[in-house]
Amino acid sequence: MWGLWAYAAAANPVANIEKALQNLPQLTQMKEAGWLLLDEQGRTLQARSAQRLLVPASTTKLVTAYLALRHWGAEHRFHTDFFLEQTSERNQLVVKGYGDPFLTSEELLEVAKQLKQKLSELRIQRLDAIALDASYFSEGLVLPGTQHSDNPYDAIPSAIAANFNTVFLQKKSGRVVSAEPQTPLTPLAEQLGRSLMDQPQRVNTGADPKTAQRYFAELLAAFLRGQGVDIGEGVRWQRHRNADGLIYRHYNSHTLAQVVEPMMKYSTNFIANQLVLMLAAERYGPPADEDKVVQFFAKELSGRFGWRDAYLEDGAGLSRNNRLSPQYLVEVLEAFRPWRHLLPEVEMYVYAKSGSLIGVSTLAGYIEREQEWLPFAVMMNEPIPYYHFRNRIAAELSQALR
Repeated sequence: MWGLWAYAAAANPVANIEKALQNLPQLTQMKEAGWLLLDEQGRTLQARSAQRLLVPASTTKLVTAYLALRHWGAEHRFHTDFFLEQTSERNQLVVKGYGDPFLTSEELLEVAKQLKQKLSELRIQRLDAIALDASYFSEGLVLPGTQHSDNPYDAIPSAIAANFNTVFLQKKSGRVVSAEPQTPLTPLAEQLGRSLMDQPQRVNTGADPKTAQRYFAELLAAFLRGQGVDIGEGVRWQRHRNADGLIYRHYNSHTLAQVVEPMMKYSTNFIANQLVLMLAAERYGPPADEDKVVQFFAKELSGRFGWRDAYLEDGAGLSRNNRLSPQYLVEVLEAFRPWRHLLPEVEMYVYAKSGSLIGVSTLAGYIEREQEWLPFAVMMNEPIPYYHFRNRIAAELSQALR
């Protein structure tokens, strides 16, 4: 009897979904909402206002991730170049960045080890300064939707960045210390931590890209000193226009897939915006800027999907000017299938990316059923009853399909 009931339930998923929605009157009564759920063959199981353009919030990251993976491939590794400039007066290390979003302390430690070896081979006894070439992105770049707060999710993009343009600090007996053992405390980090309370706190490096870049230089210098390299305190900015003096090209130990997975799990705005800026720079040439990001999205979304009325102006989904529909998100999910394993499991059998802004709650992903992956998108552009309401929707839909 149980087998017959289960077969009947599976054979009539539409009725089960209708019953599930009856348990969610807050959703069905919304005016600024839309959703779409497809079956294994791409047929509609449930839909309402699926073509309506709404604010997608962080489900925008599905589009950014798809375009990045489609362009570079899952095994791609981003790189950063290191040059040695020598004159009769000084030896200078020049760092040329291309937007690598995952230059963490662990990566910079490896960079320092490799540079130590290269400098020893060249018999260089001292570096007088570090110079930074961050010209791959436009100067003073802040993408739409970013707020001027010290929260990590408001970290601004930069062609050269360390630890996602954030620092993790705390105070002990009134002294600022690093809150993670792998990261030395630098003068700039100490300055940023003076106003913090005693508990550990991660903050961004501020609204000025040069502050973030200075932190990168200070952190790299600290790791170089840890390897026994004598290095001065100076930090300069300059363009390096050719390959002369290249002594090391660092390829990140993380593949693009390994970058996208935590971006999806933790909804890291910094990574998403770095990715779309790099894509825009490759398409239209550096420096990447806000206009090139808009052009890139418009061209890609029109060319790959035939969309004419969608609009995106940042890669993270922070902007309230962004517009996608449930139908568009599901089309992205159909194309994203080769990389669906990069999405987090938000409820049992539900793998999805969520999105949140004040008055905006979205969720898009897949419901796994009998080794099939059913794409869905729910977009609500009005206040919701409680924070996990979208997960309740996904759980009800998943249960209805069991």
